[in-house]
Amino acid sequence: MTAVSLPGRRVPPARRVSLRQVLCLLPLVIVTVVAVRHWPVLADGFGRLRTAEWPWLVAAAAATCLTWVAAACTRQGAVLERLPLLRLLATQFAAGAANHVLPGGLGAGAVNLRFMAGCGVPLARSSAALALYLLAESVSRVALLAVLLLASPGALSLGPLLPTGTVGPLLLAVGAAVLAAAAALVCVRTLRAAAGSFLRTALGEFRSVHARPARAAALWGGSLAFPALQAVVLVLVGRALGVPVPPVHMAVAYLAATAAVALIPTPGGLGSVEAALAVALVAAGAPAAVATAVVLAYRVITVWLPLLPGALTLGALMRWKVI
Repeated sequence: MTAVSLPGRRVPPARRVSLRQVLCLLPLVIVTVVAVRHWPVLADGFGRLRTAEWPWLVAAAAATCLTWVAAACTRQGAVLERLPLLRLLATQFAAGAANHVLPGGLGAGAVNLRFMAGCGVPLARSSAALALYLLAESVSRVALLAVLLLASPGALSLGPLLPTGTVGPLLLAVGAAVLAAAAALVCVRTLRAAAGSFLRTALGEFRSVHARPARAAALWGGSLAFPALQAVVLVLVGRALGVPVPPVHMAVAYLAATAAVALIPTPGGLGSVEAALAVALVAAGAPAAVATAVVLAYRVITVWLPLLPGALTLGALMRWKVI
C-alpha cells in the first residue's frame, strides 16, 4: 500500500545541525566530564565549605569576580584597539572554563585570540598581544613574590617545596629546555624566520602600547592585580577556616606554588595546583589537614563554582559569533 501525499502540504525538510551548534554544547560536555572525573575532590571541597565562616567566603567570592576584571584590564592594555567592555569581560569569564580543556593557559589564549579576531585585530598582532599579556602576568607574579619575600623573609621555607637533591636536576632540566629551543631556532630556517617575524611584531606592539600611558597602566596594573587578588582569595578562605598562618605568609605560599606549577602545565592546573598549594601552606606553617581543607575550599570558589556558568557563557559567545 503506497502513501498518498495530500495536495497543498509540504513536508518540511529535516533540520540540519550545524558544526557551530555542536561546538556550543561542547563546553557543557567538558564540564560534565571534568566534574565526574574529580567528583571526590569536588564533594570534599563543598563539605569543607559547610564548616567555614560565611562572611569571609562571600568576600572571597567577590575577590574572585574582581580577578576577571583585572584580566580584562590586562587584555585591553595589551592592544591598541579599544575592545568592547562587556564582551571583553564575558570573554574573560568564559576563558576560565576553556582553560580546563588545554594545559598551560592555551584554552584561555585560544578564546582571546578568537575574540580579538572578531574585534578586527590581525592575527599577528593579536598573537603578539597574547605574548605581551603572558609576559606581563609572569613578570608581575614573580615581582610580587619577590617584594613579599623581601618584606617578610621568613614567610616560606623552601625545604618542603624543593627537597634535597632536586634543585640541581631542576636547573639542568630548565637549561636543557632553553638550549633545545635555541638549537631549534638556529638549525631550522623556517622556524627561525617565523620567530624573527613574530619577535619584530611583538616588539612593535610592546613599544606602541607603552607609548600610550593608559594602555601601559591597564596592562601592568591588571597584571599585578590579578595574582594579588587570587592571593587575597586564598587568604580570605584561610580566615574562613581558621588557618593559624599570617596573611602575608599565605600570599607568599600561593605565589610560590603557582609559579612552580607553571613549569608543569595541566588543564586548568587541576591536580598540580592543589598539590603545590597544600605543600606551600604546610611550608608556611599550616597543619596538613587544615591546609588541605583550605586548598579544597579555595578551588571550589575559584574553579568549580564559576565552571558551569563559564561554560554556558562560552557556548553563548560561540553561538552569537563573538568568538
